[in-house]
Amino acid sequence: MAENKNQAPEQLKTIEESLTKAEMYVEDNKNNLMVVVVAIAVGFSAFFAYDRLYVQPKENNAGAEMYMAEKNFEQNKFQEALDGDEQYAGLLEIIDSYGSTNAANLAEYYAGISYLRLGDAESAIEHLDNFSSDDEILAPIAQGAIGDAFSELGQNKEALNYYIKAAELRTNNFTTPVYLMKAANAAYYLGENNKALSLYNRIQNEFASSKEGQNIGKYIARITAAK
Repeated sequence: MAENKNQAPEQLKTIEESLTKAEMYVEDNKNNLMVVVVAIAVGFSAFFAYDRLYVQPKENNAGAEMYMAEKNFEQNKFQEALDGDEQYAGLLEIIDSYGSTNAANLAEYYAGISYLRLGDAESAIEHLDNFSSDDEILAPIAQGAIGDAFSELGQNKEALNYYIKAAELRTNNFTTPVYLMKAANAAYYLGENNKALSLYNRIQNEFASSKEGQNIGKYIARITAAK
């Protein structure tokens, strides 16, 4: 007990010395610390001001500009969607004017698909490659559309790679079997029968209820019969 009583004052003394050192450090460096605190406060204020006064209004304007371009796209008026008119901005103008916004990012997707439908595969690839998304459906569709564009250009190896990428980017019952089928057909066209068979089998095993899976047996039979 006596030893514990002796230890208590020693511990208090150590704590007091530590607090004193901390107080002395703050006192000696208060000017520097104040500069750091002020800099952090100014940084946060500048960020929120930039976001509220510049980023958000720009995002809102871009979203408003997209209305007619999206409407034209949905009506398969792809050239009008790209170019706009005297009253409404087109996708290309939105991309140029609002490049850092979500609306401009989506415009890259619409522009890529529009060019693909218009037969300009190279422009389609350029815009689709600029598009980024975490969406379960849209992200693989964009990659698959790049595959379609390469297929239009006769670059079937690149098309195959993008179809596989699209199939593996997300796993769902909608896009995955579609791009597995496209990848398998591309592999078969390239003479890569083993790869094609592996992809067909995956459709049969994992997506038998899909549209692609319902007739997959004939594609498998076509390859196995040739062996």
